[in-house]
This record gives sequence, structure tokens and C-alpha cells, in this order.
Amino acid sequence: MTEDDLDRNRRHFLTVATAVTGIAGAAVAAVPFISSLKPSARAQALGAPVEVPIGSLQPGEMIRVLWRGRLVFVLRRTAEMLSRLAENTDNLRDPDSAEVDQQPNYAVNGTRSVRPEYLVVEGSCTHLGCAPIEDFDVRPAEDWGGGFFCPCHGSKFDLAGRVFKGVPAPTNLRVPPHRFVRDDLILIGQDTGAA
Repeated sequence: MTEDDLDRNRRHFLTVATAVTGIAGAAVAAVPFISSLKPSARAQALGAPVEVPIGSLQPGEMIRVLWRGRLVFVLRRTAEMLSRLAENTDNLRDPDSAEVDQQPNYAVNGTRSVRPEYLVVEGSCTHLGCAPIEDFDVRPAEDWGGGFFCPCHGSKFDLAGRVFKGVPAPTNLRVPPHRFVRDDLILIGQDTGAA
């Protein structure tokens, strides 16, 4: 082997070694940059679905949960509450849930729910975002069959979250995407395979 061949081999070795080292260095330097593009654990948690155990929820009781920073009401309606949904539909602005953006397709029904017994709605008034309070007591003298009342501006919603006519709120309470994982567990924020 001549001295020129040795130099050529050394140069080739140094070129390959430099290229491999450069590629490895670029890959190592890219890892933090690519990792910074992923959402943080906090951001993932804020957007993640929320499991709501409902096994101990008694008829007539309601629980509140947070999903994506929004308050969500889960109400287990009694048979009497369900029977009241057909009353006073003439007083409701959107009794048939015709406003498509307010609920998923599977909640476009008289109960606005996957299973009639359980109502899942966002607890945010559609007027200015105030939190309505539950008022499930029936008061026939006031034409009130129970539901949700926003004390800030007087908006009223029935036991399916449907808005009454003549109040500031323009639309029904929103129904978030949700599904029943089991009979005693609701997953809010994901509705694939809703049952």
C-alpha cells in the first residue's frame, strides 16, 4: 500500500467519522426541540377525558365535575323528573334541540341524553357564562317544573337543560361529548362507542 492510498483511507475514515458524529450530534440536539412541541402534562390533563363514577349517585342527586376547565353537571333524574320533561314544551325556545351545535347527535331527543335517567350538561349559562344553580322543586304557581336557574340574569332551563322563552340565554345548555364505559361510569370528553 502506498502512502497516497494510506492518506486516502485516512481521509475517507475521517470524513465518515465526522459525518456520523455530526448526524448523532444533530439528533441529540433535536430531541429537546421536538419534545418542546408536545403539549405539557398539564395541557394534556386539561384536554383529557374525565371519568365520572356514578354508582353511588341516587335518583334526584347531581354531581359537578370539571372537564377542560368547564363545569359539568351530571344529574340522575327520577321517574317524576322525566315525566315532567313533556310538560311546558310550549314555553321552551328550542324544545326539540334543533340547534345542532348544542349537543351531539345521540343527545337530540326529548331527554337530551344517551340514557334518559342521566343528564350530562355543561354548567355554564349560554347568555354570559354564569353558573346556573339547580332548582328541582316544582312550583305550579310560577309555572316551574324544576330545572336550572341562572340568578345573575334570570335565565331558566328545564330538567333537560332546554332554555325557556323570554330569558336572556339564547340557547340550551351544551351537552358535552360523553359515553357510558360501564353502568356505573361515564367518560366525559369522549363519545366514540356511546351507549
